[in-house]
Amino acid sequence: MVIRADFHLHSCLSPCGDLSMSPRTVASLLSARGVALAALTDHNTALNVPAFFAACRAEGIAPLAGIEAQTAEECHALCLFAECETALLLGEELYALMPPVMNIPEKTGDQVYVDENDDILGEVDKYLVTSADIALESLAARVHELGGLFIPAHVDRPAFSMTSQLGFIVAGPWDALETVRMKGTDGESGPGIDTLGYPLITSSDAHYPEHVARRSFDLDIQKDPLLLPDGRVNIETVRAALLRRPR
Repeated sequence: MVIRADFHLHSCLSPCGDLSMSPRTVASLLSARGVALAALTDHNTALNVPAFFAACRAEGIAPLAGIEAQTAEECHALCLFAECETALLLGEELYALMPPVMNIPEKTGDQVYVDENDDILGEVDKYLVTSADIALESLAARVHELGGLFIPAHVDRPAFSMTSQLGFIVAGPWDALETVRMKGTDGESGPGIDTLGYPLITSSDAHYPEHVARRSFDLDIQKDPLLLPDGRVNIETVRAALLRRPR
């Protein structure tokens, strides 16, 4: 079975995200646009993931708990888990490794987290778009130790990417690479970099409602169960399906 997936979505918690991007709004838009499996990936935090899980389940979407982490190299990477609790734990670890740079909402944007009814629960004090003091490969190892998936983000972008910061794609324990461009029949020539044979995905990197699902991708899970009996996403099904993606 082939399903539509989007692994890179921001909410009102990311300072660069629009305040209208509540988890409930994001889930509603994903449902309307045919996405079956999605991850919320705010910068360096997972505090809106619990509300996202509730909203996705109400919409019939399988949710992943995600974070777009910023490493010591200033590379962005998607850290994806089946459980809210695991993503929240990693978020706490990243927060402790971030410098004491406080957010100034009127200059850099709001960082609010909400409940499933869109009521504000609080604001994050540190500015979230800063680097945690952990190297890319060390973070990948921690994510895998926690049972998650690790995907360097938008590797063909000129900022906050593996190529912008390191000059090229480096080999490592990556489950896939996220690119902005994929080679295809629509005239796209591909990412224009050597991706070393890693599986490739695209995702929306949505910060505004109109961007939700704009670069969602097909994931062939074949006959493997997407959900476990307790309702969690079967992360091993996703891991195996990523290996079937174009390279």
